[in-house]
This record gives sequence, structure tokens and C-alpha cells, in this order.
Amino acid sequence: MTQDDDGLESLVRKRIRALRVAQGLSLEELASRAALSQSSLSRIENGRRRLALDQLVTLARALDTTLDQLVETAADEVVTSPTIDGAHGRMRWSVKGDPGMSVIRQRVTDPPPDDPAHMRAHPGREWLVVLSGTAILMLGHHRFRVETHQAAEFPTMMPHAIGAAERGPCEVLGIFDRDARRGHQRDGNDGATGRRE
Repeated sequence: MTQDDDGLESLVRKRIRALRVAQGLSLEELASRAALSQSSLSRIENGRRRLALDQLVTLARALDTTLDQLVETAADEVVTSPTIDGAHGRMRWSVKGDPGMSVIRQRVTDPPPDDPAHMRAHPGREWLVVLSGTAILMLGHHRFRVETHQAAEFPTMMPHAIGAAERGPCEVLGIFDRDARRGHQRDGNDGATGRRE
């Protein structure tokens, strides 16, 4: 076994214990869920028993996670830079863990449309964080004020639009899942409705 393998195995053992403790499970409770003896689980966590693939699959399931997440290692590239769309005043980051997900920072200057016919609806989910100013989020016939440092989360099948409040521009950080991102790309716009600088 290489040093890297030893490091990964040690990391997995620590994750198993950390997940067990975070979920408030005793050794006995997790061992029961994973169909292991309590002493076997204790030896796995403490490094006195070799990790077997079938045990990892069972333990991942018992801890409500996946095998991939249990054995995931840190990427070499932790820090990323955005791509910048100067024409629209947007910065976009892709989320490596889910390549279909992206984060967009933008300045919104116009109020949102009040007419649902001018809003968009598509599959997916969006998250919005207001970095400065006040945003107006239209969801169907409902109007929400989202102030600086507040966030909103909504399903994008609801007709929606985002704009600036009457006091002026706002800066928002939008997080789009894969389906929401595709919906906005089909509409020819990376973000929600409302004019951006």
C-alpha cells in the first residue's frame, strides 16, 4: 500500500467517525444500521481493521451518504477564478462538484416586470443572495423584498423575475442548479430577468 492509500484510508476512517458523531449515533447504533458488530466498527474507526469495499458501501448507506462522498479527496485546484462577461457586467463561476451548477454575480439596475407574461419559468431551482442594495423578487403574483445579506431560494417552475428596488441598483449572487442554468441559457440570458449593467 502506498503512502497516498494510507492517507486516503485514514481520511475515510475519520469521516466515518465524524459523520457518526455529527448524526448523534453511538457505535452500537451505527454498527446495527451497517450490520456490523460494535467491536468491528470500533476497529474500523481506530485503524485496527482493514477497510473492505463492501463495508464502505454499507457504512456509506448507513450514514446517509454515498461511497463517492465517503472516499472523495481534495482536488488539486481548490481556488478558481471567474469568467468575466464585461458586456453584461457578470462574473460566473462553475461549481466543480456539480459541473452543471454555476454561480453568477451581477449588478441589476431595472425593476422587475409586474406582468407574469414577462417572467420566465423553467425546470430547476435558484438561490439568490443580495450583496448590496435591495432586490425585488417576483414569484408569480407575489413580490418579495430581499435586502442586503438576505437570501431567497425558489423553484424556477414558478414564473419569476429579479430586479432592483426603487432606491437604485443592487448587486446579487445567483446560484443556479443544472436545470435552472439550462433554462436561462435557452432564454439567451445567464441570469434572471431585469436589466443588468
